[in-house]
Amino acid sequence: MNLDNSINDSEFPPKQLLKVLLEHFNAGRYIESENLSKSLIENFPKHPFGYKILGAVLGQTRRIEDSLIIFQKTIKLFPKDVEIHTNLGNTLKLLGRYDEAELCYKNAIKLNSKYIPAHFHLGVIYTQLGKLTDAVESYKNAIKLKNDYVEAYYNLGITFKSLGKLIDARKSYEKAIELKPNFADAHYNLGNIFFELQEIDKALNCYAKAIELNPNYAKAHSNTGNALKKLGKFKEAKNSYKKATEILPNFAEAHFNLGITYIEFGNLQKATKHLTKAIEIKSDYAEAHRNLTLIKKFKSQDDQYLKMNELYLRKEISDEDLCHINFALAKVYEDLENYEYAFKHYSEGNELRKIQSNYNKNIDIEIFNQIKINYEKISIEAEKFNKELKNHLPIFIVGMPRSGTTLIEQIISSHPNVKGAGELSYINDLGGSIARGLSNIDHHSLLKFRNNYLDIVHNIAGDIFFITDKMPQNFLFLGLITSVIPEAKIINVKRNPSAVCWANYKQYFKKDIGYSHSLDDIIAYYKLYEDLMEYWSKHLNQKIYNIDYDKLTIDQEFETRQMIDYIGLKWDEKFLSPEVNKRIVSTASNVQIREKIYKGSSDHWKNYEPFLNGKLNLFD
Repeated sequence: MNLDNSINDSEFPPKQLLKVLLEHFNAGRYIESENLSKSLIENFPKHPFGYKILGAVLGQTRRIEDSLIIFQKTIKLFPKDVEIHTNLGNTLKLLGRYDEAELCYKNAIKLNSKYIPAHFHLGVIYTQLGKLTDAVESYKNAIKLKNDYVEAYYNLGITFKSLGKLIDARKSYEKAIELKPNFADAHYNLGNIFFELQEIDKALNCYAKAIELNPNYAKAHSNTGNALKKLGKFKEAKNSYKKATEILPNFAEAHFNLGITYIEFGNLQKATKHLTKAIEIKSDYAEAHRNLTLIKKFKSQDDQYLKMNELYLRKEISDEDLCHINFALAKVYEDLENYEYAFKHYSEGNELRKIQSNYNKNIDIEIFNQIKINYEKISIEAEKFNKELKNHLPIFIVGMPRSGTTLIEQIISSHPNVKGAGELSYINDLGGSIARGLSNIDHHSLLKFRNNYLDIVHNIAGDIFFITDKMPQNFLFLGLITSVIPEAKIINVKRNPSAVCWANYKQYFKKDIGYSHSLDDIIAYYKLYEDLMEYWSKHLNQKIYNIDYDKLTIDQEFETRQMIDYIGLKWDEKFLSPEVNKRIVSTASNVQIREKIYKGSSDHWKNYEPFLNGKLNLFD
């Protein structure tokens, strides 16, 4: 409420009295303000100022219903006062009566289309009602009338973000910061936009500025951790999460992030502590429940199970949370060897995720076809330029997800001259469109792809010569890789097809893999993988080393020595104990990888055979 506008040139009451009342209110002296406003109403019942202040005081002191009564009475006395209509709307908004509040703001605008607060607050209400496009227009109307309206630019940024219009959101936050450079929340939200745009360095700069302005900005510390993780700086990320929990001990999300980071470090005891803390703070934290089940062996239907089952039965639970809870309950029932109920929950969780992913297998079929069609041109063009070996040799570990690629990387990276880089997206990011023929295939584009990828590898590996890139789906790009980076080593991990398909189905992937939510889609995708690998084997002149995960679990040393000889590494006994490798692992296998290699894991799917209607028997 702009109280200054309430002092007018009326003959009554005395201007000095209005000034004193306004000073009391602005200074937060609400007792004095309430007493004086009541006196003003008693002596000057035909003047609106006393009513406005009294209603505002009651609102500030959390007597919202009393404030509503005052404004409802006042609106009858002064039906053409736009400020009273707006104040009534604000009070109704506090009570959650959004439809009525919307009407009040619209009435104010009808009375005075240039009344700025009504436009702004109408935008807020539209946001509450989910009318985001209308909210944008209201904030823009407020800005047209007041082009330095910082809060309107800030709210406009929030609304654009909700609409998925990240560039517009960025511009709105930048304008808010231009007008108010010390606006910590705007710097923080701008950082979130840069994070989503994958401009991680800019995101870190924004978070740093927010923290400079507000050192106790726990959310900025936590999101700094998220950004540092994106850059592979896990230790620094862990410190940022810890700082967030120190500032705000009941910050559930920061405890969750810290717990996940400890899983990646292999410290399951501390991971359990922080995930448990996140759930203590927020008992319905579905994602924390799911991740805790992954590092916990259930021996009974304990307290956590009861909490999760209660969430599962809630009618108002979101589909996203219900997905997490279904996968979590499936893990509980699997531990308890109740495979019927485990299958039920895996099925329900995947059905929900399939709806969310909107997966279309025809798109994948087209991608596989495009890659085959364009390989020959890539191969011919790549022969035209010299490919000098740089200071690093990439080892690509490919295969279907959940085939054992993380284990292979864990074995290889046990050597001191190997940098385990995990799942890097750069082959797809830099060369995916080339491999599919969606961008130029020529000397310039291929050389640029090679140099950019090897430059990134150099930044990650530092002085270490060998570096593993364990993105399983790089099997799609083996033609591009062998043509443009021919010195690279390529290891394709094969595993029992039924085991792989089931493992994809039961895994809640961090990055959604659309085909993984239906056994039919998984089987179809696996056949595409098999067909493409057969194509590569015919065209790449034995440049691919195939290792069988199941044979590795039976004769670990023999299979490992064969693979290490292919790479060209000196033998090290550490290769036989990958479970003690302290490397940070952020893939879906980050818990299992801390265990010793054991036989029989590819038979686990058979526990679910009675419920699969023979689907996975196709591979026998």
